[in-house]
Amino acid sequence: MDKPHIVVLGDAEQALRRLGDWQTIDQAARVTVHHQPLHGAALLAAMQEADVLVLLRDRIPLDAATIAQLPRLRYLVFTGSRNTTLDAAALAARGIPVSHTEWGPSKDSTCELTWALILAATRQLAEYSALLAQGQWRAAAPQALPGVLHGEVLGLVGLGEIGRRVALVGKALGMQVLTWSPNMTPERAAAQGVQAVTLDELLARAKVLSLHLVPSATTRHLINAERLAQMRPDSLLVNTSRAALIDTGALAKALRAHRIGMAALDVFDAEPLPADSVLRDCPRLLLTPHLGFVVEPVYQTFADGVLQCLQAWVAGEPLPRLLNAAA
Repeated sequence: MDKPHIVVLGDAEQALRRLGDWQTIDQAARVTVHHQPLHGAALLAAMQEADVLVLLRDRIPLDAATIAQLPRLRYLVFTGSRNTTLDAAALAARGIPVSHTEWGPSKDSTCELTWALILAATRQLAEYSALLAQGQWRAAAPQALPGVLHGEVLGLVGLGEIGRRVALVGKALGMQVLTWSPNMTPERAAAQGVQAVTLDELLARAKVLSLHLVPSATTRHLINAERLAQMRPDSLLVNTSRAALIDTGALAKALRAHRIGMAALDVFDAEPLPADSVLRDCPRLLLTPHLGFVVEPVYQTFADGVLQCLQAWVAGEPLPRLLNAAA
């Protein structure tokens, strides 16, 4: 009898095998790991070969129409505890169990990256590093010097697990922290030692505006051309949450027109970032390739969780951390 086929998709970091012992799995199943992104027919062909799919985060959309084209699929595992591109109901209707891993310190790592971006942008670290690499010390022509965050306003769109962590650092740096979200209350903000304001006030006052919301129908493109025009001309817009919160085209136009000071982004509408993206040649823009959760402790948790799920499946044992009851 042929071994079942386990297909891993989206492991761009090449971490799952490096961080785990796959010997038991390799003895019981055939394993194929795809590190590079697959699209269209190539992606569908890879999934159609799978008895088990392992998905890294929500990099691979899996809707009902696609699930209907996967007759061999018997089990699915995804990393983390939430996947916004997975049709769990369609999987449950097929009787396909879905497990997930735990997270590890992803909230802390995303907070740290948020502040790495804020500090790097404010102190112009990329620009000064480039000068040194070019054999220079200071810019040849007069230009604005780096800023200081102490005494400035930090505006947080969202005050959840990550937003609260970002607020603590802002207060430690001597910033005044303001917040807004669709369901924010003065009491909830005050419990975190920050002030709730309207979105209009947040946009008008924030030197640094940092986004920490899960997108919804009402918050998609929350930061659009109209709201970018409300921001301070010296402001810094930071997004380590979800790309859907920002109208990318409007942001590119605002940066080119000097309507805001700078932006720092870790998340994008299409990932990896396409070569022809309007962001590629934008001025005053700091980019990182979706590194918020990409740290060794988080991926160790992912690898441990994936192996636990797969070992239970090949052994016919109860499956851990089921998203549905279709086991």
